[in-house]
Amino acid sequence: MTRKVVITGLGATTPIGGDVPTMWNNALKGVSGARTLEDEWVAKYELPVHFAARCSTPALEVLSRVEAKRMDPSTQFGVIASREAWADSGITEIDPDRLAVAFATGIGGVWTLLDAWDTLKEKGPRRVLPMTVPMLMPNGVAAAVSLDLGARAGAHTPVSACASGTEALHLGLELIRSGKADVVMCGGAEAAIHPMPLAAFSSMQALSRRNDDPQGASRPYDLGRDGFVMGEGAGALVLEAEEHAIARGARIYGELAGTSVTADAYHITAPDPRAWAPCAR
Repeated sequence: MTRKVVITGLGATTPIGGDVPTMWNNALKGVSGARTLEDEWVAKYELPVHFAARCSTPALEVLSRVEAKRMDPSTQFGVIASREAWADSGITEIDPDRLAVAFATGIGGVWTLLDAWDTLKEKGPRRVLPMTVPMLMPNGVAAAVSLDLGARAGAHTPVSACASGTEALHLGLELIRSGKADVVMCGGAEAAIHPMPLAAFSSMQALSRRNDDPQGASRPYDLGRDGFVMGEGAGALVLEAEEHAIARGARIYGELAGTSVTADAYHITAPDPRAWAPCAR
């Protein structure tokens, strides 16, 4: 019999709120986190896109100074979101061998990587921080969350561009259904509002250029859509085997009934038009 998987904890740190209630209320109101960037490097590099959606959570006010210094911004956001989700789940005791992590990212520690490169060029190898490698690796978020929770059933990092977070949920579901874990902390985190990614996404014409209207730029289902808006932050869900959740009297938000992962092997960004043909009929 297939184990049912339920959602028992929520956590988020986003451009429209540093916790789930604030984020959800702002989402319902149509609040946008996109703002004009005031960084000096926008003018320095003459970037064609002048806005992005920065995370509203002041990580340095939530994490200790030592923690923050050992984490890339993407990891900081992921840890903060996972702590909120964990507290929300109400779990106080669990066998660490039955707890896993599946935390995704699309790029990972890009700030750490590019800052270290600048340091190497300008100040030499001795000034490159010793924690650079674990901070820049894409699995840095999952590793930090695993250490934070004491999760020993696995720390996994799906890296699949925009689908990364969804694949983390798929992996979490499979870990519980297979019996390898009873609880999985799932989520996704990103922090790439840096001149290089902005320049690269602009070059491939992927970003909206509504510099005069940042608040109205993110319009994914609009005929006038001209690209996406670069954002940062993290979201986390606690997935749990239904019997495990019921046994401890957990509040259940809903059931994750199923997932699927495929690839149309057609184009780097465009969907295969043949796959949409049945939907058009």
